[in-house]
Amino acid sequence: MAGSGTAHLRADDDVILGVRNLTVEYRGKGDERVYAVSDISFDARRGETVGLVGESGCGKSSAAKSIMQLPPPTSGSVQVDGVEIVGLRGSEMRRQRSKLQMIFQDPISSLNPLRRVEDIVAEGLRIQGDLSKAEIITRTRAMIERVGLDPETASDRRPHEFSGGQCQRISIARAMVLDPELVICDEPVSALDVLVQAQIINLLKEMKQRYQLTLVFIAHDLAVVKNLSDRVVVMYLGKVCEVAATEELFSSPVHPYTRALIDSVPEPDPTAVVSQAQLEGDLPSPMNPPSGCRFRTRCPSAQERCALEEPEIREIRPGHFAACHFPLVDGPVDKVLV
Repeated sequence: MAGSGTAHLRADDDVILGVRNLTVEYRGKGDERVYAVSDISFDARRGETVGLVGESGCGKSSAAKSIMQLPPPTSGSVQVDGVEIVGLRGSEMRRQRSKLQMIFQDPISSLNPLRRVEDIVAEGLRIQGDLSKAEIITRTRAMIERVGLDPETASDRRPHEFSGGQCQRISIARAMVLDPELVICDEPVSALDVLVQAQIINLLKEMKQRYQLTLVFIAHDLAVVKNLSDRVVVMYLGKVCEVAATEELFSSPVHPYTRALIDSVPEPDPTAVVSQAQLEGDLPSPMNPPSGCRFRTRCPSAQERCALEEPEIREIRPGHFAACHFPLVDGPVDKVLV
């Protein structure tokens, strides 16, 4: 599979995030390199939620952190509201940083255990330096209350005194207090129990509507992605393999990997027929990815061409893009995700 190619990118004034040819590599021992993200491209329109899905190790979080410049990508372009942020430093980066915030996967370890909640949430405002102390306190406490915590009792406490769900609310407050235009959510509910997951998802929906946010939502749970996203980008081993509107992708996937992901979701129906697993073997090493299509070693449709030629992403149906030499055309998937 490939993610090379930009046929799925949209050229209009509503695009607030443009990621083009993004590559992230890490050094291993000696001359070894880990190819975490390899030449991926995607975009997000203003007010849109883009879901980023794939197995563990496919490069979702590495892509998210490189968009945030934590650290910067090895190569490629990241534009936020038309401004290239790769290569920005110091005050120039700080000016753009307020537009772009991130909610991390582990709500507890992402918060400084030695600092009070009020200081954690207010830190970004203090760094900006354009508000008085009284204005910072007022705005910080208002945001703590907006995420469902009592500022009178929560402000002076430290993260270890809160549950995982409450810590994630603090993380959301820290991101939202800067009034960003774009928020990257890196699996924000994966470490939480089901009831708390629902509460955090509802909070994110409320925040999106209230502040007209654009979200990049990373998750393993396809039901959550389907519930939240307007468009979905599917990744495998550092590459993009399929991009489509949510309903279109879940009802009629055209890439074998996307079909396998959807088929792997258990249905809450004891009478449902269990589909046969389509994937065999483990995810290949990102230090030595397969030639040609990276998915070919596990793909039931792989042929000789897949080993020799890396497919470029192309439009299979109107608005539905995939990087596959032999896309699926056998009709919709009868799968209910709740």
